[in-house]
Amino acid sequence: MTKQVRQVTRSRPAQTQQTQTRLARVGRGLVSWLRSLSRRTITLAAGALAVVAAVVVACAFLFGGDERPPIADTTARHYTEVDACLLTGKDGILAGTTAATVWQGMQDASLKTHARVNYQQVVGEQSVGNARPFLKGMLQGSCEVVLAVGGPEVSAAAETAPQYKKTDFILVGGGHSKTNVTSVHTGDGLRADVADAVERAVIGKR
Repeated sequence: MTKQVRQVTRSRPAQTQQTQTRLARVGRGLVSWLRSLSRRTITLAAGALAVVAAVVVACAFLFGGDERPPIADTTARHYTEVDACLLTGKDGILAGTTAATVWQGMQDASLKTHARVNYQQVVGEQSVGNARPFLKGMLQGSCEVVLAVGGPEVSAAAETAPQYKKTDFILVGGGHSKTNVTSVHTGDGLRADVADAVERAVIGKR
């Protein structure tokens, strides 16, 4: 009976040794090449790398996204917590109307006091009864100074004023006089008179 003997191949260590020998030769060759370079050549190469790096950084700065937070607008207007509201007829603040002049006076007062100003026109029937819901909507909001221009609007504001004693009413063209009601006559100087009345009312709320 013949005995079979398994032969083990030992070629792998030999291959590993050959690979290491080749790497050693490449390493020695690289070192020899670096030594053969002159100091000037090495300096030029380093300078070239520095220039390339600077160009890359500059491109990234110029064309990359700017993730810095936006600079706050120091010219932005800061308003107070007082709102002055104007109730007008169906034409609103149409140019050439009395309401337009009143609105200009309110804007003048806003520049001095930083109070917020807005207006609401009565839509539909131009009557005291129809003006009331629009007026009450303003009063239930944040309006602390209420101006009214136009017959129905002034009448609605005059009859409502006693119920809102903490609110200042400025009635344009009306002859009403109460604790919280100021009357401003139409005609020359209307814009300035409205601005003064609104300014006094806003200052009184501070």
